[in-house]
Amino acid sequence: MTNQPMLELNNGVRIPQVGFGTFQVDEAETQRVVETALESGYRHIDTAAGYYNEAGVGAALRASGLPREDVFVTTKLRNGDQGFDAALRAFEASRKALDVDVVDLYLIHWPVPTKGLAPETWRAFEKLYAEGAVRAIGISNFLPEHVAELLSVAEVVPAVNQIEVHPSFQQPDAQRASVEAGMVVEAYAPIGQAADLDLPVVVDLAEQLGVTPAQVVLRWHLQQGRVVLPKSVTPERIATNIDLFGFELDEAQMAAVTGLDTQERMFPDPRTAEFTQMR
Repeated sequence: MTNQPMLELNNGVRIPQVGFGTFQVDEAETQRVVETALESGYRHIDTAAGYYNEAGVGAALRASGLPREDVFVTTKLRNGDQGFDAALRAFEASRKALDVDVVDLYLIHWPVPTKGLAPETWRAFEKLYAEGAVRAIGISNFLPEHVAELLSVAEVVPAVNQIEVHPSFQQPDAQRASVEAGMVVEAYAPIGQAADLDLPVVVDLAEQLGVTPAQVVLRWHLQQGRVVLPKSVTPERIATNIDLFGFELDEAQMAAVTGLDTQERMFPDPRTAEFTQMR
């Protein structure tokens, strides 16, 4: 299962296309859950300061015995830590919690346009990147207007934009703006927090292909070139969510899933999200 596809970021860094998400994984459970993911073949772990489980991720990395370079680790800056100096301090806190020398990918978690701190924060990210403290820097929840604003001042183009994408909410404009700027799109909540798995189209396709509804949706993402970040605390689901490489969706099946977009968010709108809100 470790022979999964890798995508090349705009700076040449390679990222496993299937990552393990840790949003809403309790700190007390994190080490066990992440160890299970690593045992199941995941080599990309996604966390955030705002998830309050970075230490558990770090403990799992140490306990796994895997070489550090074999596991791609992403974390994110809390909204309340935006700003140049605050971001640098927050990064050091995350690095200490994770117990790593280098973070593979560091993201601004939300644009928070009401505060206007994203450009200043990005300068701090560029400093960390220049110093080699991070291998790649990127953004999360940035809509086209936020992307354009950041690109107008950025010296380093973000490597990824991690956004809410699932069959019932696909954000084509945000995806297009990201890809056109040279970013890889990462899909969080890729199965719509499981709600999309009950859609009749998805259920029917799973029956046709002899796979789970989650596998159908995750395969749909992969075939469109996105990084996916499924999350589960159940060992069986953790394993099946990365078992995506023995089947494919044909053109009609892909179109059927793409046709499910309702344009209805499950998470806050980045244009109006309060400063303290985070994923």
